[in-house]
Amino acid sequence: MRLDYNYIKDVFEKKGYVFFDKNLPFNVNVFGVRCAIDTNFFDDLICIAYRNKELQEIVEIYQATTDPGEYWLGNPMNTKGTAILKEGQYKGAYKVSKHRGKYDALCQRIGKVEVFRDNDRDTKHDLDPEDLDRGMFGINIHKSNPYIKYVNRYSAGCQVFRLDSQFNRFMSIVKKSAEIYGNSFTYTLIHKKDTEK
Repeated sequence: MRLDYNYIKDVFEKKGYVFFDKNLPFNVNVFGVRCAIDTNFFDDLICIAYRNKELQEIVEIYQATTDPGEYWLGNPMNTKGTAILKEGQYKGAYKVSKHRGKYDALCQRIGKVEVFRDNDRDTKHDLDPEDLDRGMFGINIHKSNPYIKYVNRYSAGCQVFRLDSQFNRFMSIVKKSAEIYGNSFTYTLIHKKDTEK
């Protein structure tokens, strides 16, 4: 898997996605890498690509899940089924806001996303194009509990960090970006295979 700055930039451009750079500091690209489905583990990645204040190219990689946990697959909170975020780019859909009113996270507040609806209540993540749903669903980017091993209740479709320390680091960079460019962020979800070509 290649996740260096210029390679990811090239992946985005080949897919027709916007990659924020223009040789400016903290003009961040927030993206997830879906590595595995049909698991209940934090076996995906959330990453952030940006230039630091010295304009050096940086990619930070964090342990996460991009898929809902087994609990919500078996107990959908939406009558249409549990949300599984579709791979793609969601321009300007996110802002720094309170996740469930508790702490600052990157929250889907200002733009729509597209999700698959899995409603058969088994442990398999179903990605059926006939079950796509688009809207404001609160597919936030937040943290879990650092003492747990399994996703379970910590994601009902959200993109969730495994470790507090990594989430806090991520949010510190996001907030620096918000101070410079405004409180609007794009999230891009790609697949592991996209990083291996």
